[in-house]
Formats: sequence, C-alpha cells, structure tokens
Amino acid sequence: MTSRERFLQACACQPLDRPPIWIMRQAGRYLPEYRELKAKSSFLEMVKTPDLATEVTLQPLRRFDLDAAILFSDILVIPEALGQGYHFRDEGGIAMEYRLETRAQVESLATADAVPEKLHYVADALKLIKKELAGKKALLGFGGSPWTLATYMLEGGSTSDFVRSKELFYTDRAMFDSLLSKLTDAIIAYFRMQITAGADAIQIFDSWGGIIAGQDYEAASLQWIRKIIAALPADFPIILYAKGTSSHLTDQAFTGAKVLSVDWTCDLSIVRQSLPGNVAVQGNLDPVLMNTTPEIVQREAIRLLESMRGQPGHIFNLGHGIMPQAKIECFKSLVDTVTGWK
Repeated sequence: MTSRERFLQACACQPLDRPPIWIMRQAGRYLPEYRELKAKSSFLEMVKTPDLATEVTLQPLRRFDLDAAILFSDILVIPEALGQGYHFRDEGGIAMEYRLETRAQVESLATADAVPEKLHYVADALKLIKKELAGKKALLGFGGSPWTLATYMLEGGSTSDFVRSKELFYTDRAMFDSLLSKLTDAIIAYFRMQITAGADAIQIFDSWGGIIAGQDYEAASLQWIRKIIAALPADFPIILYAKGTSSHLTDQAFTGAKVLSVDWTCDLSIVRQSLPGNVAVQGNLDPVLMNTTPEIVQREAIRLLESMRGQPGHIFNLGHGIMPQAKIECFKSLVDTVTGWK
C-alpha cells in the first residue's frame, strides 16, 4: 500500500493497520534547510515561485517518512488575488496593505474570476509537486475559511481581539455577508483550481472560528464553509480544521467535510465515538510536545494511538501547526512511533 492510498483510505474511514501521518506546517521554520532557503528568498517569493514552493513542500518528506505533502503557501493569497495585498510586520504578525472599512471597498474587490489568473503559481507548484511525488504520497492543498480571511481583511492584519470583525457582523450584516459571499466564491474557484492541478485532498483552515460567540458560529462561519464544500466535486476529501470549536463538532460533521481536524484540547477517542462513522478525524497531539524530548513524544503518541485502536478513520497529526522551536529529533520520534505502531 502506498502512503497516498493509506491517506485516502483513512479519509474514507476504511480499516487500516496504522493511521497515516502528516503534520500541519511540516514545511517551515523548524527545519534548518528551510531557514537556509529563507535566508536567500523572502517568504512571499517562495510562495509565488513554483520551483521554490515545490522545494519547501518536499523538504520534510526527504527527512521523514510522512504519508502526505501539503503545499507550501499561505491562506492570504486569496485577499491578495482580490486586491488586498499583505506583508509580514518586522515585529511579527501580518499587515494588510489597507483595512476594509466601507461597502465601496468590499464592492471594489476583484471577483472570483480573477483567482485562476492571479494564483496560477499555486496550480503550477501543485503540478510540479504532484510529478515529484509520483503517486506515492498524498498531496494536500489548502485555504482559509471565509470568516478567517475576513478577519485579516477587516482588522488590517493580525489582531488579538477581532473587535472590528465582530462589530461588523452585528451592526452591518449586509456588508458582512457581501464580503463573506465574495470570499466564498473566490475560495470555491481556488479549490477547484487546486483539485484540477492534482490535489488529493484540501484542508480548510477556520483558524479563528473559535473566537465567534457560540450561537453565531453558523451565521458567521459555518454556513459559508458548507457552501464551499457543496460546490466542490462530490466525495472529494475535504478536511475542516476549526481551532477552538469543539462544541460545534457535530454541526461540522454535517457540512460535507470528509475529515474533521481536531485541536489538542479534545479527547480524540471521545470525539471519534461521538461523530458519524463516515466522518474521519485528524489530530491531535499537543504541538508543545515537539519541543520536549523524543521519549516524551513517543510516550504521548503511543497513548493517543492506543486510545484510537480499532477505530477506523484516523489521520495522525498535531492539534495545530508545529512550532518554529520544535526539535528535529522529536519530529523523527513521532513519525517513527506512528509508522512503526502495530
């Protein structure tokens, strides 16, 4: 069985001898070879240059026996394609070129038709990666949810309180819905492009879904995710990751997503038992463990694996992205533990 077959069978909740494994942000700052490349090219240059994006995507697969590669890119390529660029602040975090403040600004954003042309470099990178993987490893594309992208666009970049985004939701629902509708159309076009370019699955990052008041999660975020999934090919594997939304897992299970990626605050075996049998789960080791020791990583990984024993439909991952200070030896311990588990 190839790694790609293992991954797709897990998405379909088929019984397996062990779960497939990949790690969120597996291509990135914790790898010395990435830092070496980053010293020569900026992050945005790497994202927009298919050869460089391919190289970064493949770096972790050369070191570790992972079952899937995930495209090296950024969720904010969508706002940029619509006309609102971004960059990284010197002090950390993201800054947009400007902040969305008026209906006129929302209306002046480009339409979804602009996405294939503006983001052709993503499709080009996926095709290169697909060729390199030669059918042996699964290839994941990804994008942000409409709500998560909207927060950056409305706040003008990274934020800790999301005040403007929430205020717009409550005070001007027409403008809010207009922005989210435009983002939804753009993401549908983007995901269709990724599927055509060879992605085996796509992960939707609703990274800020957990900051919405519980009773408003459906209107602010989940209804838009549901529309995206409904517009994609039937039965195509969509993974939904929405940090801090454990109380909404049942609702997420009925969006059409094939896999729910769960953060580390949940007991994954209980989540598995509470969801429909045709929805797989992904996760959910605490990312901080990757900063400890190989022995601790092995112990905690085995504990998670044992808790899921006999329950099909599990993709092993962290509960969020790997941290820059993660240790190579801890990553190796994790992959070796999962791939050698019986």
